Amino acid sequence: MFFLEKAYEEALKALNKDEVPVGAVIVKGGLIIGKGHNMRISENNPLLHAEISAIQDASKTLNSWRLDGTTMYVTLEPCMMCVGAIMQSRIDRVVFGALDKKGGCVCSNLDINRLKLPFKIEYEYLEHEKSSQILKDFFKNKRKGK
Repeated sequence: MFFLEKAYEEALKALNKDEVPVGAVIVKGGLIIGKGHNMRISENNPLLHAEISAIQDASKTLNSWRLDGTTMYVTLEPCMMCVGAIMQSRIDRVVFGALDKKGGCVCSNLDINRLKLPFKIEYEYLEHEKSSQILKDFFKNKRKGK
């Protein structure tokens, strides 16, 4: 849960920018090598999901696009775009703290490893109540106009 808590800290950064509060960290050898949070609105870039930002940060840290031997911890189940980026960057494992019944493409709407793709991702849903609650509260407040 330690690294999911670190991903949650990234989600809080997104929340402070009025972004959808999702955060991610990438770990190699017990060390965080990449961090990211949603920045789609603040950067006017639809690609800047937490996972993509963390991948960019980790790639810069390692000076390589190949992130073999790493685990991504993310507060929300990745979408299809992010799953593709995770595969392309060769991340070995993904641990996420909240299911995304609408857009999740690891196991909620699509079991990514059932596709005949050259890369397989080990994944684990590790229920993290704070990761779910921050999203529920964010969207509840948006609907209320706050």
